[in-house]
Amino acid sequence: MTQAEFFHQPDYPVPGHGKVWFGETADKARLRLASWRPSVRRERGTVLVVQGRAEFIERYSETIAELRRRGFHVLTFDWRGQGGSQRFTGRQRKGHVGRLVHYERDLALVVAQMQERLPPPYFVLAHSMGAALCLDAARHEALPVERLVAIAPMLGIAMIENPRGARWLARVLYWLGFGKAFVPGGGDTAIGTKPFEGNRLSSDPVRYARNAALSAAARDLAIGDPSVGWIYAAFQLMDRLAQPRAPLEVRVPTLVVAAGRDPVVSTPAIERFAARLKTGSALVLPTARHEILMETDAIRAQFWAAFDAFVPGEELPVATPAPTSAVQEGESGLVQGLVASGEDGAALGGAATVP
Repeated sequence: MTQAEFFHQPDYPVPGHGKVWFGETADKARLRLASWRPSVRRERGTVLVVQGRAEFIERYSETIAELRRRGFHVLTFDWRGQGGSQRFTGRQRKGHVGRLVHYERDLALVVAQMQERLPPPYFVLAHSMGAALCLDAARHEALPVERLVAIAPMLGIAMIENPRGARWLARVLYWLGFGKAFVPGGGDTAIGTKPFEGNRLSSDPVRYARNAALSAAARDLAIGDPSVGWIYAAFQLMDRLAQPRAPLEVRVPTLVVAAGRDPVVSTPAIERFAARLKTGSALVLPTARHEILMETDAIRAQFWAAFDAFVPGEELPVATPAPTSAVQEGESGLVQGLVASGEDGAALGGAATVP
């Protein structure tokens, strides 16, 4: 992608009136960024949407529209090596990053662009790899925002049966010079384009098909399996966050939302981390798979109810979707706790599970 532009899929259009541009990191990597104004008059600040691995801006069109209806400006971007941002291998569908510090530089650029272009207060809504990177940044005062909502953060990879062996193999291959090679068995097939049955991402067949069609059509944006360099950097990140003091060092009030049926990242690791946060806690949605924002209406209603309670602001300018009966029965105590935590910084303590 030589020009900063959106990919237009007729069946899943990008919200209108968005701005898209390229920014350059400290090490000269070119990232694609995009922003939108609220679609209502009463503004509540800015939400930075931070993607996971192998994602791209257009996949979040529905989420962007929902945030705009809530009165937020929205900023999002593509990490280097994916979407419309710069690639660093000759094989465009290889999900590669050279070192963990490269992602840190990406995030630093985007935060600077947010502060320069968009109004405070600032909030972050981050998913999977992006959520883990934001949690790490929040430990080092590199995430100057009011609140962080971390969805299914990558604190452990559930798909790897032998993490210790995989970590050792990644380290050896990386230091032997195979950082840009696919992980063993990896290939170009775009993530999320396989048949719905048995997929790891969503239990909603309509949204899964929508995203699969988008990834199949947007051939220059979608990527396949990761490189050895990416998995090596991922293990470094997870090892940092597994340190006993890591949760205690997160200074940003945080809501961690985990998926009870997540076959991609480790929900037990997420719960252990969240239980030690000083200013946050975990909400577990037991029937959700990895991509909570792209789940069924019922699961998404549970998520948005928690988001609306946690992220401060005035009364919503428009009505939000009616919660399911499960949320009505189990949400009230959780929501009160989230609101209280947001005001005084007290720990929420442990994980709550919505039935």
